[in-house]
Amino acid sequence: QVQLVESGGGLVQPGGSLRLSCAASGSIVRINTMGWYRQAPGKQREMVATISSGGSTNYAGSVKGRFTISRDNAKNTVYLQMNSLKPEDTAVYYCNAYVLVGSVLNSYWGQGTQVTVSS
Repeated sequence: QVQLVESGGGLVQPGGSLRLSCAASGSIVRINTMGWYRQAPGKQREMVATISSGGSTNYAGSVKGRFTISRDNAKNTVYLQMNSLKPEDTAVYYCNAYVLVGSVLNSYWGQGTQVTVSS
């Protein structure tokens, strides 16, 4: 099967930066869209940013101009550079990928990484 492993979360002060990484491994034929989602306590999971296999990106309005999503197709890895972080960015961040395994396209999720923005 497929595993997504996230790294890079932690505690940062308001205005600071963090870079999240998510590496996919397993029986991968091809990875289509990859993305980052987040879930704050008491709230629903929301899309933060997505990137297609060709590099087209989409961002939530609340992070546009502050966050940058990118990917390295050779490494099956997606990144999220987060700048000018705000307390409201505090959440568990999840990586998602649409992966072709054999002839079947499935959605996979990482285990999540905590991002806390606090002074």
